[in-house]
Amino acid sequence: QVQLVESGGGLVQAGGSLRLSCAASGGTFSNYAMGWVRQAPGKEREFVASNSWSGGNTNSADSVKGRFTNSRDNAKNTVYLQMNNLKSEDSAVYYCAARSLTESAYDYWGQGTQVTVSS
Repeated sequence: QVQLVESGGGLVQAGGSLRLSCAASGGTFSNYAMGWVRQAPGKEREFVASNSWSGGNTNSADSVKGRFTNSRDNAKNTVYLQMNNLKSEDSAVYYCAARSLTESAYDYWGQGTQVTVSS
């Protein structure tokens, strides 16, 4: 059983930056691909970014490309989402998720961290 704990959310002005962290425990971290998903009020969950077990293969949504950087440190069992040039439409609860390498969907989810961008 993998436990994921996000941190780093908060209130920031438009154009500002935040760095989210997601600490994993309870499993072999390098056995999981990791992702970030967000959900704004009244909207469906939206894929933000993901990386492979090694961090060598990353993907991100078009809406955040060039602004968000997704990375992981397997020695620290942690993934990061560096968010720059934040916009009001980035306001959402951000969830960290883990997917076993043998699975096609995310198996484990964190509790989420709120990001609010004021305009």
